[in-house]
Amino acid sequence: MQYIIKAPEQLNATVKLPSSKSISNRALIIHALSQGGVLPQNLSVCDDTEVMLHALMYRPDVIDIRAAGTAMRFLTAWLAVTPGRHVITGTERMKQRPIGVLVDALRYLGADISYAGEEGYPPLVINGRPLEGGRLEIKANVSSQYVSALLMIGPVLEKGLELKMTGDIISRPYIDLTLWMMREYGANADWSDVDTVTVHPSPYTPRTYVIESDWSASSYWYEMMALADGRPSVRFEGLRDASKQGDSIAKYLFSLLGVKTKFVSTDADTTAMVALRKTPTVMPRLDYDFVGCPDIAQTMVVTCALMNVPFKFTGLATLKIKETDRIEALKREMRKLGYVLDDINGDTLVWDGARCETSFAPIDTYNDHRMAMAFAPASLRLPHIAINDPQVVSKSYPQFWEDLRQAGFKIENA
Repeated sequence: MQYIIKAPEQLNATVKLPSSKSISNRALIIHALSQGGVLPQNLSVCDDTEVMLHALMYRPDVIDIRAAGTAMRFLTAWLAVTPGRHVITGTERMKQRPIGVLVDALRYLGADISYAGEEGYPPLVINGRPLEGGRLEIKANVSSQYVSALLMIGPVLEKGLELKMTGDIISRPYIDLTLWMMREYGANADWSDVDTVTVHPSPYTPRTYVIESDWSASSYWYEMMALADGRPSVRFEGLRDASKQGDSIAKYLFSLLGVKTKFVSTDADTTAMVALRKTPTVMPRLDYDFVGCPDIAQTMVVTCALMNVPFKFTGLATLKIKETDRIEALKREMRKLGYVLDDINGDTLVWDGARCETSFAPIDTYNDHRMAMAFAPASLRLPHIAINDPQVVSKSYPQFWEDLRQAGFKIENA
C-alpha cells in the first residue's frame, strides 16, 4: 500500500490524541501485579497495547507480541515472576533485537529463562516462579525499558530490589515515569543515589487509573505547526503540563522553532486543552542531546531540515535497535528529499545544510510507525509526499491518517 499526501492550504485542526502507549503499557503490568479487578481506563488502542492486554488477559502458552518492543521487555519480567510456562516471541525483526541484558539480570535474580533460538535474542522460554530479589547491577546505556521492566516487578520480590545502573543512563525520563506510576499504585520506590533505585518489598494497591494522552503523538502536530505557512491553528485535549512523559519535552524543543504552547487550564496536574500558536522567532541552528527522548528524534530531523535549520543531534545510539535502524533509515529517506545527513559514531546525526538532487521517491517506512508519521508533515513544504506501507502507524497512533484527513489533508491510494 502507498499513500500520496497533499497538505491543506491552511492548517486548522482540533485533534483527539491517542492515549499514551508508554503509560498504558506500564499501567497494565502494574495492574496485573496488583491483582486488581478493574482495568485502567482510557487505554491506548494501538497494536503494542493490544498485544500486551491480550497476553495478560488470556495468558496463552505462546505469546506473540509481533513488533512490540515494550511488550517484549515488560512481559518478559512479568512472566518471570508469574507461575506458569510460556514462550514469548515476535516478528523476524523482534528476533533480531537484543534482550540478553534483561535476561541475564532476571536470571541473576533466580528466573528460569532459556533461549528458544539464538542466544541473546527472542524467542524466550520462561518458567515463572517467585523470586527472592536483592541487589542487582544492570547496564543502563542500552534500553531504559530493561530498567523499567525490572523496577515494576520489584515490589513483588521477597527482598525487594536495589538496582544499580552502570554506564550512561539513557531515557531517564522514562525511568522516572515508571517510578511515578509505581508510586501511584502504592509502591515504595525511588532513587536512593544518582545511579541507584531502591524498591521496597510491599504489594501494589489496586486502584482505578485513567491514562492521559500521548505526548509522542502530539509531536507530529507540533511538526505540522512548524512547517505550515500562514496562521495555522492546532488544538488538542488530554495533555498535562506537568506530565511525566519524556516526550513532553516537545513543547520546549518546538518553542525554539517558533511553536508556542498554551495550556487552557491553571492546574498543571490536570489534563487540559492545549492550543498551539506560531511565532516568527526561530533558532538559526539547533543542537540537542536526545538521550532522554529518542522517540522524537525523527520528528525533529525532518522538521529542522525542511525549515532549513542546521542541527547536531546526539544521544541517538538506541535508534539503531528500534523497529528498524532509524539512523540509517533517516539518512536514506532524507536523501530522497534532497538532504544529506552525516552519521557520527552511530550516536549523532548532523545536517550542516548539505543538499543533493531531490528524487521525491516514495518514503519507505521499514515497519516503523515513527518513520511514517515524521515524514507525512513534510507535505506542508512539498507539492506532495508518498509514503509506503502507511498502515504501520497502527503500532502507536491508529487514527493518524484519519486525523490528517479531518485536518484537511488529501490522502489517496497510489
